[in-house]
Amino acid sequence: MRKWHRWLSVFFGVFLLWIAVTGVLSQVAVLWPASNVDPAAAAAAQTPPAGFECPEGWRCMPPRVDATGIRGMVGLFHHLHSGETFGPIGTAISVLSGLAMIFFSFSGIWLYVQMWRNRKSRRLNPRWFWK
Repeated sequence: MRKWHRWLSVFFGVFLLWIAVTGVLSQVAVLWPASNVDPAAAAAAQTPPAGFECPEGWRCMPPRVDATGIRGMVGLFHHLHSGETFGPIGTAISVLSGLAMIFFSFSGIWLYVQMWRNRKSRRLNPRWFWK
């Protein structure tokens, strides 16, 4: 198990770092403070042009008011995070990286428990944490 844990971490470590960084950036972009927008300009941007009717069966939404700066990059960060930007191969690598993360979680716990059992059976120091 240890050999699989180490070899897979060498390959998937880069992708997991990419997914972690783009995930954090997408959350930072959402939480970033909004810029000062004139309420009158915001209301004018959300009103449709005269005579516009949303076609039946469509979902018409007004444009976003604050789509500038880092908040406007939320969609980009999401597409980078999910691998959609790189096509089907990027999405597949993203899914495989998620499965690898699940494997690393369980195999890491398994390896830790094995080390703890070996240490406990030799009566060296049966504590949960050691130096």
